[in-house]
Amino acid sequence: MSKKVYCIAQFLPKAGQEQALFQVLQSLEANTLREDGCLQYRVTRQISSPFAEGKSFPLVFNEIWADLASFEAHCQRREIQTFFSRYCLAENGLAEDWNVCIYSDEPVGYDAPEFKHEA
Repeated sequence: MSKKVYCIAQFLPKAGQEQALFQVLQSLEANTLREDGCLQYRVTRQISSPFAEGKSFPLVFNEIWADLASFEAHCQRREIQTFFSRYCLAENGLAEDWNVCIYSDEPVGYDAPEFKHEA
């Protein structure tokens, strides 16, 4: 059974602030990658291609966490809370809007194997 949690965290920068916000987001990578439950944490920026013309916010974190508890612990770290307070919630922040969603790769009703440990 997979307990992994996949997070897509999208950010819409205020006008003229895309590069500044991207740099701030990049600065969160090093410490986050030190977290035991962090399997992947990479900020990306949208690029153009005629084969991918979907709509999205231009800056996106692609994250993989070992489990829900690891993701939720990450969200409660002071550095992450300070980021949202300073750059998203503050009137003079760099982000106009943001959208953070988590996902599971397990189908509903998955017949997960149960491991029984014999003594």
